[in-house]
Amino acid sequence: MTKILDKNTEIINCVSSLDEAIKFRHKAIRDKKTFVVTNGCFDLLHSGHVFSLKQASTLGDYLWVLINSDSSVKKLKGDKRPIISELDRAYILSNLSCVSGVTLFNNERLDEEIIALEPDIYVKAGDYNANSIDKHELNALLKVKSQIKFVSFLPERNTSSLIRDIIYKHS
Repeated sequence: MTKILDKNTEIINCVSSLDEAIKFRHKAIRDKKTFVVTNGCFDLLHSGHVFSLKQASTLGDYLWVLINSDSSVKKLKGDKRPIISELDRAYILSNLSCVSGVTLFNNERLDEEIIALEPDIYVKAGDYNANSIDKHELNALLKVKSQIKFVSFLPERNTSSLIRDIIYKHS
């Protein structure tokens, strides 16, 4: 007999709390595995996101993705965003083979999460550099002695361009 999944339960269960992420991190330390963290809004997931996530995953044993909550995205991007809800974004990301886990965060910045998780490596896509990382996040990364790595990105693949293309082609 085939078990039919309750979509709401499955979607909610794909998100780990910060406490669950910390437990996973402690297991990684015990197992001497490299714990990599990246973050972002990941609204309208596209090939540029996946390209960067796959690269980030090659830098360690586990890739943990911290996703801006809906309220956080609104503060960063404006009232018309996000387009995709936080749970849907988390569900999609958690089902990528290169992603070990997903946690939502409510603030615009994630210095508290960095301190709590103490990642071995923190990754941003190539459109960022050491000067463009938020100073509070950078201080947190330095405090926990995380390596900061930058991976390539696909410059022609970004959410804003995708939104513009959709509006242009369908208006």
